[in-house]
Amino acid sequence: MDEIVKAALRKWPNVPACRGWLALDARGDWYMRDNRTQAAGPFPQSRGSRVVHDKLREFIGRNYEVDASGCWYFQNGPQQVFVELEVAPWVLRLRRDAAGALHVETHTGRPLETDAVRAALVDEQGRLFLDTAIGLGLVASADMDLAADEVLAGRWQPEEVASVTLPARCGHVLSPARA
Repeated sequence: MDEIVKAALRKWPNVPACRGWLALDARGDWYMRDNRTQAAGPFPQSRGSRVVHDKLREFIGRNYEVDASGCWYFQNGPQQVFVELEVAPWVLRLRRDAAGALHVETHTGRPLETDAVRAALVDEQGRLFLDTAIGLGLVASADMDLAADEVLAGRWQPEEVASVTLPARCGHVLSPARA
């Protein structure tokens, strides 16, 4: 968490939380959802405005946390801005280095050790999720070729799951606003 955010928390410890105003889609994009967007329907039916400013995306990513009940939020100064999730709290990107080693990184740029993967899960839509030490992540569709290499090599053994069971199984809340 940024030092400026920690200082704001100390200065204003009792700021009410915000729900419904920020969302994360299955591609790892953040969306701002104003009152009109929220009135038009839940996320992802009603998305809002995609956050395109690099510094803002980086700030959100550095201050992205989870509470004890499995609700993910962005700590914006003294205020917790709870995040509506399309499918999972993380979108994972895969790459191989020059030596052929696999690297896993979250949509926020946080690197994961490959041994942090506890399970590989495939839902009814064919989406691949990794249950990791930091939470559930959806493997980015562009990286499925590298994921397939891991499966074929026997390093990941996907288990079939129903997507509706993933929040309870992995301990996250898709919609803090509706929880």
